[in-house]
Amino acid sequence: MVKIRLTRLLEHCAKQQFTSKSVIQRRPFTSTQFPELSQFGDNISSHHDLHKYSITEPEKFWSILARSRLDWSQDFDVGMSCDMSAGQFSWFQGGKLNVSVNCVDRWAALDPERIALVWEKDEPGDTVKVTYAQLKTMVAKIANLLKQAGVEKGDVVGLYLPVSPIAVATMLATARIGAVHSVIFAGFSSDALATRLNDAKAKVVVTADEAVRGGKRIPLKKTVDTALENVDSVKNVFVMRRTGTDVNMVANRDTWLDDGLSGCTDDCAAVPVDSEDPLFLLYTSGSTGKPKGVSHSSAGYLLYAMVTMKHAFDYNQGELFGCVADIGWITGHSYVVYGPLGNGGTSLLFESTPTYPDPGRYWETVERLKINHFYGAPTALRLLIRYGDDYVTKYDRSSLRKLGSVGEPINIEAWQWFHDVIGEKRCDVVDTWWQTETGGIAISPRPSAPGAPLAPGKPQRPMFGMDPVLLDDKGKIVEGNKVDGALCLATPWPGIARTLFGDHDRFVNTYFSVYPGYYFTGDGAHRDENGDYQITGRMDDVINVTGHRLGTAEVEEVLTEHPLVAEAAVVGFPHPVKGEGVYAYVILKEMSEQVSEEKLREELRKIVKTKISGFAIPEHILFTPGLPKTRSGKIMRRILRKIAADKSDELGDISTLAEPDVVQIIINKHLHK
Repeated sequence: MVKIRLTRLLEHCAKQQFTSKSVIQRRPFTSTQFPELSQFGDNISSHHDLHKYSITEPEKFWSILARSRLDWSQDFDVGMSCDMSAGQFSWFQGGKLNVSVNCVDRWAALDPERIALVWEKDEPGDTVKVTYAQLKTMVAKIANLLKQAGVEKGDVVGLYLPVSPIAVATMLATARIGAVHSVIFAGFSSDALATRLNDAKAKVVVTADEAVRGGKRIPLKKTVDTALENVDSVKNVFVMRRTGTDVNMVANRDTWLDDGLSGCTDDCAAVPVDSEDPLFLLYTSGSTGKPKGVSHSSAGYLLYAMVTMKHAFDYNQGELFGCVADIGWITGHSYVVYGPLGNGGTSLLFESTPTYPDPGRYWETVERLKINHFYGAPTALRLLIRYGDDYVTKYDRSSLRKLGSVGEPINIEAWQWFHDVIGEKRCDVVDTWWQTETGGIAISPRPSAPGAPLAPGKPQRPMFGMDPVLLDDKGKIVEGNKVDGALCLATPWPGIARTLFGDHDRFVNTYFSVYPGYYFTGDGAHRDENGDYQITGRMDDVINVTGHRLGTAEVEEVLTEHPLVAEAAVVGFPHPVKGEGVYAYVILKEMSEQVSEEKLREELRKIVKTKISGFAIPEHILFTPGLPKTRSGKIMRRILRKIAADKSDELGDISTLAEPDVVQIIINKHLHK
């Protein structure tokens, strides 16, 4: 029984979802975009119609796509059975399939020499191309090795690997035998690694001697050894030779991966799994500090990653899709591995950094490899802006067709630079909003009605199957435009996470109890006069200044409009009169030495007053060379709040940060401000 409020959904659609000027255009919707178009009925003639159908008839919509875009070993009986209040989701019940077959085998059979992966190693030009036939062989051999190690259906395999074809093949190999992979970013400390392996009860770890990133070597095997001193479940460790350096190998536990594979055949039968069997766990940070093991299904997740990747970026087979995310994060899972390969595409594996050997690395790679789609993070863009345009314009970027932004809201200056300079004003900027828990893109400018405009700094429009609503403090839908509220999703979709590993109560309490009947994203949003959505920041990143609720993202957006500001992070701190004050940490561009800090503070306070209000003016503006970020680029505002509140002794473990040393620099500057 599908427990969604159809009447409420229909009323909501009529009142607000389709009032946007940018989505109600009635132009022909071509069958090349959706070969399944005729199966949706006779009334689908526009993007508007199809999106409306996807949220009022979700079971029919996704069932049609599941049957047309996935290969099943056994067809499903029930398309959808979901209860939003209980956090219970089931899609394509009774169906059986194998994810590796869908991502590799069917394309290897169709066109074995088609390139599946392009591995751009740390050194520019050191590139390896892997065909679908070669990938199939790699997957089969690794799957057989895992089976020899005793890995069975449902067991968890931990991956602590650099971005590489071996990493992708290992993910797919676990899927081939019905096991579950847990990729842990190859940069986490040994403690963080141990915590995740223990929680998942991982049976095997696949790692490398070292990783290479930005010209530096990272001792992965050494970190694994230290972590496993506190992990009992891991019985086997397979070590990829990345640099060839000597590492400690523990007898009866550790095996060089290539030695192990030499004794394995390249034929491994794929295990059919139920549609709802878990495909992977991915750990993400939570407000409590304990990592959450987000669990995703096999069929629903794969389908959603495929559909969103194809339609958000208008992807066509034969194009090189350049998502530069690490596979250790959900972006890497969905848009480096499963989305591209599920569509039979060619995916870039980028091992290096945006500034190695110089700040032109991305664009030199675009020119050399003829990348067609570039999908990266605003953090990297803001970093590169500081170095000027010359590192961009010296390279030919004519191969680029679509640009994508992911990971955090993109400020207008970065959006404009991305669009005007990188894309030469001819490439759409697809500003995507989504989460680990959504499995794929939830809100983005594309797909859309033909000719629908782009709005800088806004993800804008819901993806197929996505029904965003804004709720007030009482849990009621905020109607109309030019309004704010808690961003929630009202209709189930197949890519939604199924649970938090070993703690379904936490899953329900975090996402479905705050606003019963809805998925609560934890973000606030604004719906503008055109009906477009803009993310205003985490709901816990709201400052209450003299009774006024102030989103930190709003202040950050204004600060970064100053031509000398590269990046800003805003937090609240206790204030004896106002309740909370505004504290801004600001990174300046390199040419800012010509202006005094005090003059810059004055200018920044003035722009905040002008753009927002007097109550939003930061009490403190601290200029800093960097910010405490995870290795994926996420700013750890928890640390900044502690420093602003003079609680630097309560920071806890900061070893997982990309640059832990920057924390002490910020503390020292704060103490002497």
